[in-house]
Amino acid sequence: MGDTLQVNDSSMQALAAYLQKTLEPSTRHEAEVFLNKLEQNQNFGQLVLQLIATKSYDLHIRFSASLLFKNFVRRNWMIDDERDNRITASDRDAIKSRIVDLMTISEAKIQLQLSDAVTQIADTDFPQKWQGLIPELVSKLNAQDFVTNNGLLQTAHSIFQRWRPLYPSDNLYTEIKIALESFCEPYRQVFLATDRMVEASAQNTSQLKVLFETLHLLTEIYHDLNCHDIPEYFVTHLQEFLGLFHKYLSYDNPLLTGDDDDTPGPILQVKASICEVVELYSKRYEEDFTSLPDFIQTSWTLLTTLGLEPKNDTLVSKAMSFLTSVVKNGRHKEMFSSKEVLSQLCEKIVLPNMGLRESDEELFEDEPIEYIRRDLEGSDSETRRRAATELVRGLLDQYPTDVTAIITNYIQHYLQRYNSNVAENWKDKDAAMFLLTSIAAKSSGSQFGVTETNAEVNILDFFEKHVIPDLNAPVFGAIHPILKVDAIKYLYTFRGQFTKDQLLATLPLLARHLESTNYAVYTYAAICIERILFMRISGATGPMMFSSDDIAPLAESLTSNLFRLIELGQTPEKLAENDYLMKCQMRLILTVREKMMPLVNLCLARLTAIVQAVSTNPSNPKFNHYVFESIGALIRFICTASPEAAGQFENLLFQPFQVILQQDIVEFTPYVFQLLSQLLSFNAGTELSSSYQALFLPLVQPTLWQQQGNIPALVKLLQAYLQKGWPWIVANNQLEPLLGVCQKLVSSKINDHHSFELLQTMILSVPMSTLGNYMKHVLVMLLTRLQTHKTDKFRKGFINFSFFYMALDLEGTGPDGYWALFDTVQSGLFVQFLKTAWLAEAQKVSGRIERKTCAVAMVRLLTSCRTITEGTNFDAAWPSVMNALIKLFEAPQDVKGATQDAAMDADLYAIDIEETGYQSQFSQLATTSSSKIDPTAQIQDPKQFLLEGIVRFNQAYPGRFQHGQVQLQPDTQAHLANYLSTAGIAL
Repeated sequence: MGDTLQVNDSSMQALAAYLQKTLEPSTRHEAEVFLNKLEQNQNFGQLVLQLIATKSYDLHIRFSASLLFKNFVRRNWMIDDERDNRITASDRDAIKSRIVDLMTISEAKIQLQLSDAVTQIADTDFPQKWQGLIPELVSKLNAQDFVTNNGLLQTAHSIFQRWRPLYPSDNLYTEIKIALESFCEPYRQVFLATDRMVEASAQNTSQLKVLFETLHLLTEIYHDLNCHDIPEYFVTHLQEFLGLFHKYLSYDNPLLTGDDDDTPGPILQVKASICEVVELYSKRYEEDFTSLPDFIQTSWTLLTTLGLEPKNDTLVSKAMSFLTSVVKNGRHKEMFSSKEVLSQLCEKIVLPNMGLRESDEELFEDEPIEYIRRDLEGSDSETRRRAATELVRGLLDQYPTDVTAIITNYIQHYLQRYNSNVAENWKDKDAAMFLLTSIAAKSSGSQFGVTETNAEVNILDFFEKHVIPDLNAPVFGAIHPILKVDAIKYLYTFRGQFTKDQLLATLPLLARHLESTNYAVYTYAAICIERILFMRISGATGPMMFSSDDIAPLAESLTSNLFRLIELGQTPEKLAENDYLMKCQMRLILTVREKMMPLVNLCLARLTAIVQAVSTNPSNPKFNHYVFESIGALIRFICTASPEAAGQFENLLFQPFQVILQQDIVEFTPYVFQLLSQLLSFNAGTELSSSYQALFLPLVQPTLWQQQGNIPALVKLLQAYLQKGWPWIVANNQLEPLLGVCQKLVSSKINDHHSFELLQTMILSVPMSTLGNYMKHVLVMLLTRLQTHKTDKFRKGFINFSFFYMALDLEGTGPDGYWALFDTVQSGLFVQFLKTAWLAEAQKVSGRIERKTCAVAMVRLLTSCRTITEGTNFDAAWPSVMNALIKLFEAPQDVKGATQDAAMDADLYAIDIEETGYQSQFSQLATTSSSKIDPTAQIQDPKQFLLEGIVRFNQAYPGRFQHGQVQLQPDTQAHLANYLSTAGIAL
């Protein structure tokens, strides 16, 4: 915590001046740096709130202050093992005592920012540390001021809605109960008052808009409060609330219809929220939901009367989702069981919402990337087509034969109409394709597509008759582009149902479509190719379906077309827009591997040019990641096959990498450091080149380490420097700066684990004759942190580090070396840690290599640690170590039975940001990752190592083993006797 700020006029004026500077491009960076530093001072939050409250300042300044305050809370409020406390308790209390009141009297756009800040604070503090929050919100509700009410209700909803996805627990129910105690009755009164005001304001458009915003928030809050169980209060008033919901599900008022066909108005938003509530009740509380039939009928009426305008999409989707939940329930099977009802459902609800609308065509033509994302990434979860598909699948679950027959008849009808006039009736085939998919696909996943199909639908027959002809049709002009997309998407969807040979036969057909001039067509082709290359044999754990030999013949044409299409973008934003194309190129490299050798120069030239172009505005993180993964894949596979190629890669990549580092492009620097560490690891030279030497000095300066996203990559790069060039580091007096980096990492709760990674590499690389001079300082540094700011993560890291040190068989290491090191700090400290920390926590060590290292360390303690075997510590230490070791061997998570580290080679195929998640600060490049170093690699089996050690120990110190054996726990004695007997060893 820095200095204490004075909350006065002069401080506010200074703050306002810097906020003004953030609005000017020429002074923005300087002002932001100053404000980031200023927020570390006490009273900062109070000063910002005071500025927001002072109406004499311009609104734009106070709004900027509200944004600053919200981000200040987001960055600093939470306290845990990973964060230092940067806001004092007095500041926290002062902020909480003022913010709700300030929020209610602020302008709407400031109110929204403060509401977000309240929500952020509540995430951490409510209810234990902010018990007065809900009573204060409730006290501000006003039956006459619905604008203020909406701000308060929005805040309450933001706090309560986080309960929806949470797993039920005692703590969650306690939190909900605390909120309900003071909230329920005022909430009900506001709901009733709003209803009365709607009746009284039937001809007042502006008032109705405010009131329906209130109704929308009230409905959302009802969902929040009922998401895990029906509270007793709501059981008591259930019919009253359901009556209100039914009233507004049926409500209409021409004043709120509006002229905008694209954006849902307030009535539609309320009705969509009501559909979500009744869907919840139909799934969870059906026994209490006696009016369910009324809501079914009203929803049916809505779905058959609402127009096809985009503004109705959300409501139509929610209403269909509600009907789907009722259908899937099964307890109301008789309501839909007749063929007549099923036919009406399909004809009046499913089919109208399956068709392609004019707005869909416009999106396809004008914003194809958005069309694709909505279609493939689930961002169309509230589209009519997806909701109608889910309704069909719900019906199929209950009435498979009847529904399949009904939909099949419509499919045939649509196909016949299409065939009668291909040019005019192309939308009929589009509808037929979509209907076929809806009844054929029962379950699917992102890796394999559809995994379970409807046995009554012949997928391959349909493919041969109706899909292959479209794929074989000329790329340009023969059929509508949407039908081309439909054909490609059919293959994409059902790829898991085809054999390897069948898929191989389709790849040239897909590759042809990369020559299309239609954005959506060539993008879908790339997406389908990428997903086919991602296929595995026999499920998620089987080997990859396609080898480099299978795909290499296509590599040149695919690469040429993919880069050509990417480079159609004329601006950095357009260049990086289509991450699907870049992902396909990455997957191609990962599949073809070292057989990309003839294309490596072409690929690197195009990739580095793309990096340089998009670096001016890195707008698409996924695209950027795939670019750098592609570079990493080329380095990995080509340098593995031809080690001399590392120098050529360095010549091609150093210049663009230096530009990125010099310009401090923060989105790219972590990638550059990872690739540099990979290149250095592959470098065959015996000494660091001048380029690497010149790069080293900036790496240990504080500037680069201020960016959190750089740190994991910088640590990895410094590890590569130590492994390849430690003599140069020592000769140039750079060991102390490296240790300074370790000290900085140790002091950070977020980054302390990286200090152990760096220290371990240092110990493995630098001879102890050189490093030993610094080891007392290192140990004191670690022990000080352990004593002053101990966290579970750091304690576990220190335990693993200690076992690592004791497991080594290098000069100055091993148990005796570590013991001697501890003695330089304090005599007897080693035995204290041995008993209270290392042995006590040994069973909690996780990870195959870590547990093996732990076991080897204890074997060395037992069989080769002279401080134990020859000194006075034998009885105090030896039996305890043996008991802990045997427990480690025999526990369920034993050393040999622990899950093996995933084979890195196989993992390369599985790069999939959609599944693993992209991290904005630092995203690990899978292609640059390496297998974890095993410091005891020469020891295959720790148990065998123990037996061999015992034999040597018994020979060197006759009778000592037997003396220690009788002091062991009975279970330990029995297991140890079994080990010796099984190995045929008699002592």
